[in-house]
This record gives sequence, C-alpha cells and structure tokens, in this order.
Amino acid sequence: MIDRTSSRYAGYEPGSPYESACLDVDELHSLHYEQYGTPDGLPVVFLHGGPGGQISVNSARFFNPDVYRVVLFDQRGSGRSTPKNELRNNTSQHLVGDIEKLRIHLRIEKWHLIFGGSWGTTLGLLYTQTHPDRVKSLILRGVTTLRKTELAHSRRGLNGAARVFPDMYDRFVGFLPENERNDVIAGYYNRLTSGDSKIACAAAMEWNRWDLTLTALRRDTETYQKLDDPDWCFTHALLEAHYFHNNAFIEEGQLLANMDKMSDIPGAIVQGRYDLITPPKTAWELHKTWPHSTIHWIEDAGHAATEPGTFSRLVEICDDFAKL
Repeated sequence: MIDRTSSRYAGYEPGSPYESACLDVDELHSLHYEQYGTPDGLPVVFLHGGPGGQISVNSARFFNPDVYRVVLFDQRGSGRSTPKNELRNNTSQHLVGDIEKLRIHLRIEKWHLIFGGSWGTTLGLLYTQTHPDRVKSLILRGVTTLRKTELAHSRRGLNGAARVFPDMYDRFVGFLPENERNDVIAGYYNRLTSGDSKIACAAAMEWNRWDLTLTALRRDTETYQKLDDPDWCFTHALLEAHYFHNNAFIEEGQLLANMDKMSDIPGAIVQGRYDLITPPKTAWELHKTWPHSTIHWIEDAGHAATEPGTFSRLVEICDDFAKL
C-alpha cells in the first residue's frame, strides 16, 4: 500500500529487504545490494546519483512492492560497497559491467525498468546503449549526460547556477587560491586526492555545501544536514570530483550521439523546471532524440527527487510502466 504519512517520501512502504548481500565484481570491489518487493515481480534496478551517492530504504518507495522486484545497489566505492572511497577500477565502464554482473547473478533475463536519477541517468543511458537487448524501459529523473557545457552550468563560471547563487558560488570558488579558479573541478579534485585528510575534508565540506545549495528549489532546515556526516561528505565529494574531472570516462556528447542504439525502447523523462544541477535543456535535447520518450516537466521543482511534485510524478509513472 502507498504510505502517505510522510510528506518527504510519499510513496510505497517497501518493508524490509528480502535479500541483503554482497557480490564480488572483480579482485578489488564488492557491491552491496538489496532486494525489495516481490521475488517473481517485474525486475527494476535503481541507479543512485552522485557519483558517490548511496541507496537507502527510501530508494524503494517509488515502486509497488506487490508488482516490482526492486534491486538496489551501492556503486563502487560508495555506501556499503567495499573498499570505500576506492578510485582504482572505478570508471563508468566498470559500473556498466557491474549492473550486468548483478543481472546475471540474480538470474534476471531482462530489466523491466532502469530507474536512474541525476548521475544515475548518465549510467542508465550508458548501460542501455551497451546492452539494449537487456532493457525493456527507462525512467530518468534530472537528466545529465555530463557534457562540458552541463558541468559548466553548475561548476564553472557565471553563466549558470552562479547567477542564481552568486554569494554561495563566491564561497565555493573562494576556497581555492586565485590561480586555480579557472578550473574549479581540478582544484577540488587535487585536494580531495591529496592524501592529507585535513585538506581533503575541508575541500569535501565546501564542495558539498555548494552541491546541496543547488539541490532543491526551496531550501529548508534540512538542506545542509548531510554536512554533519563526515563519511558521506568525503565519499560524495571524492567520487563526484573523480568522475567530473575525468568527464565520466566517456567521449564528449557520446550519449546523445548514440541514442539510435536504444531508439525503440520506451522511456519517461522527469525534469524539474528550475533544476540548477542538471540543466533542463539536456532533458529536452534527450527527449528530441528519443522517439519513444515522454517528458514530464515539474513546474515547482528543482533537482531533488524528494520534492513533492517530482516524487509523486515518479511514483505515478512507475505504476504506469508496470503495465507495459
């Protein structure tokens, strides 16, 4: 049944996972994964954001547990996957391989649904273009393909989010010495990977403060609470900077250029109209190159999946896609 007791997560009550385990994906990395819902239900894999995010029970609230078999996992280096904060063998191609290894391990012939948010949309598109015969449908929220123009919108210069939050952007870039401010991502990446915990933690704090500032249309008392969690703070900043600094380990414009590989697969795009992290223009460009997609603009939302209009629309679309 749908749980309406929480305004922040107004979705289905997922209950407890019927499986919580680890899967060794190479000689170094082991993935933590969980399964919710119905073991013989429609298989859906949830791709969390970041990079450097992690799953929680709330990740399963979008899906009717009587219909879906919900697979959640922490991506390499994050959450409860091990080793934590490991950058070796940690690229987009490794993550795509992990999704496939998880599918095979769980004896799932084909994903009924790929569900990705933010960075998870990049990963969802890349996986689908690599294994189109293993995907039946997609739901993508807060679309990014991590092109240079998209990263510039939220991280570089005064042509995007910095126009809305000039004071906070000054704090974000002001953390770096003046001679490093032309490439903010590189400046932070160098500090986060410096090996000096004091320097790295200070950089992680400011990186995430800017990130959280942009997350939702309306900020509240909970906006910056995650800054009080040093483990989350460092992991999120480290892995995000790792992927941003390396352009997600994909070619510029690769995902939009390869949409022909998945043109027959249906999908839904959900985009906050005032998203300052993943610019809405990217969602529109994706929709125009994807014949079997629908786009759903949330007029009173920014980037966060927890914003009421976005969350409720995602639940509705998941219900609709269960009928495919």
